[in-house]
Amino acid sequence: MSATGLGAVLVVVAAVAGGIGTALSPRRVRPWSAGSATALVGLAGGVLGLSALRQGLAPVTIGWLLPLIGTTVAADGLSALFVLLVAAVTVATGVYTVGYAQRTPMARTTAGMLPLFAGAMTLVPIAASVGTFLVLWELMAGASVVLVLAEHHHAEVRAAGLLYAVMTHLGFLAILAGLVAFATAAHGQGFAGLAAHGPSLSPGLRTLVFLLTALGFSSKAGLLPLHGWLPRAHPAAPSPVSALMSAAMVALGVYGLLRVDVTLLGSGPRWWALSLLLVGVASAVYGALQSSMATDLKRLFAYSTSENMGLVTVGVGLSMLLVGSGQPVVAALALTAALLHLLAHGAFKTLAFLSAGSVQVGTGVRDLDLLGGLVRPMPVTTLMTGLAALGAAGLPLGAGFVGEWLLLQALVHGLAGADVVVALVIPLTLGAVALTSGLSVAAMVKAVGVGMLARPRSHAARAAVEAPATMIAGMGLAATASIVAGLAPVLLAAPVGAGLGVLAPGLPVAARPLMGVTLRVPGLAGELSPTLLAAVMTVAVLVAGALGLLGTRRRPPARPVPAWAGGALEPGPRQQYTATSFAEPLQRVFDDVLSPQVDVDVTHYAESAYLVQRVRFSHSLPDAVEVRLYAPVVRAVVRGAELVRRAHTGRIHLYLAYGLAGLLVVLVVAR
Repeated sequence: MSATGLGAVLVVVAAVAGGIGTALSPRRVRPWSAGSATALVGLAGGVLGLSALRQGLAPVTIGWLLPLIGTTVAADGLSALFVLLVAAVTVATGVYTVGYAQRTPMARTTAGMLPLFAGAMTLVPIAASVGTFLVLWELMAGASVVLVLAEHHHAEVRAAGLLYAVMTHLGFLAILAGLVAFATAAHGQGFAGLAAHGPSLSPGLRTLVFLLTALGFSSKAGLLPLHGWLPRAHPAAPSPVSALMSAAMVALGVYGLLRVDVTLLGSGPRWWALSLLLVGVASAVYGALQSSMATDLKRLFAYSTSENMGLVTVGVGLSMLLVGSGQPVVAALALTAALLHLLAHGAFKTLAFLSAGSVQVGTGVRDLDLLGGLVRPMPVTTLMTGLAALGAAGLPLGAGFVGEWLLLQALVHGLAGADVVVALVIPLTLGAVALTSGLSVAAMVKAVGVGMLARPRSHAARAAVEAPATMIAGMGLAATASIVAGLAPVLLAAPVGAGLGVLAPGLPVAARPLMGVTLRVPGLAGELSPTLLAAVMTVAVLVAGALGLLGTRRRPPARPVPAWAGGALEPGPRQQYTATSFAEPLQRVFDDVLSPQVDVDVTHYAESAYLVQRVRFSHSLPDAVEVRLYAPVVRAVVRGAELVRRAHTGRIHLYLAYGLAGLLVVLVVAR
């Protein structure tokens, strides 16, 4: 057995044995069992990913494992990249789970399902047949539904779990229909055969497969307009589950797009690329806007996930568009940006949700309006949240900066020699990416400045306590990965290069972006060295600090006096910005898009209609897409269900007539 096959076996054994052992373990041991089993799945996934990166895995079929269809697995460079991403997220989350489950006890089912969920995600990228892929995908989806419903005794959790279950299974049905149609036309279910027959399928069938699979995978990736489960499921799920879903599971939605719609189907008409580009731009802008409005910390990070998956999809769509316009080098740069940003997102989003869980455990709340002043009682959590926010904002030295910089370089250089369509699309995309970056910075400044700094605005914030050592260790692993992605992306060159080799096999190695200490693209102007930039900024900070100390020594000692604050000796929490007031100017600008709901209820005294007893002001910001798109669809489905219900009268003769009519329809269609 090869090392890659051994890694796959280790993942299966660790997931199954860890899940069963955790479910059967006593309550006091369960936190250590759940965390250790999940971390072991991640370590086994690391073995699988590294061996796949080094030597790959030729297709291996096990006929007896799945009746009738068998199981086929294989691994190439693209598989290795996503396996390593899932494995890294799983290890950090597993270590964190030990302390989290001690502070927030997990039920037996939830704890046992955690390693199984991680194992299913790790194995999805090595599926090499339609049947194997669909089974592993549904195992991942089913396990995630169970984990989202971990605290099902709360009504809002049940509602979020129901919405997520419906959307994830509708997405699965779309993927199922698309892949089954593809396999039927190709007369086989192996991915190698599908790749050989994909370009030769009829245009209508290729378009149908693209639309169905892109719809299903974009739902899992949290792309607009199928993002609605993200801001509902993440606040409802335990924080380790949120980290696994937002950093790893949504990335597998992008993997599905890359595997099926890029490699198996082959190049398609230009509108395929334009549709992905449009969806990516809309997801990025809308996700960043909603993130800047959110006051729930986990909801804020959930919308940030939609934003970043939108940026990744922009890179994928841009690469497809540039390949069609004869610019393969710039197309490879766009793909490199997408893959690198995907890895960086896995790092800083893991850290973000683990930090949000630490805030919730330490204070009992996630509402930014009720937080503040956490920098003193929770200094480590504050630092970790700041690192995550720096990466999510796409600022220099942050994990997300390099990927966004490469994406901007691809957009700028894509204008050279572009035709009319590309010349119109790229400037609009460039403006949308710039707007997304600005909104993302505002959202992350709000998360850190309002939530962590300033003064505590509630008793829960004043009574905050730091997270235990195991939670800090898990956050530390994610923080290390974020620092590597931001300062030394050269360490990610091997998996990114392997994935690019699968997605752009015809591009010579010499024409691919060079990911050394300095990032550059052969034949294109512009280069970046994050390591050198970090060194220069570090030296500048040290010099500024040294000059400040010299100036302090030469000045006479300062005499402390109370700061003037409009007559108040001690500024209180009511005299500072909340998350809601911080976002209010942006809300005014985007009022038509956000459609906020404002209500003023005035109660008068019974004796006089001119004397006001109480004024109640309420403000809510529901998801505009959910209100304008989901709600009408749900109402139509309910009306249809009512019509169907009227047809069920309970009379056996009527049911026999229905059966006869159905049989006649089948016979006519078959004829």
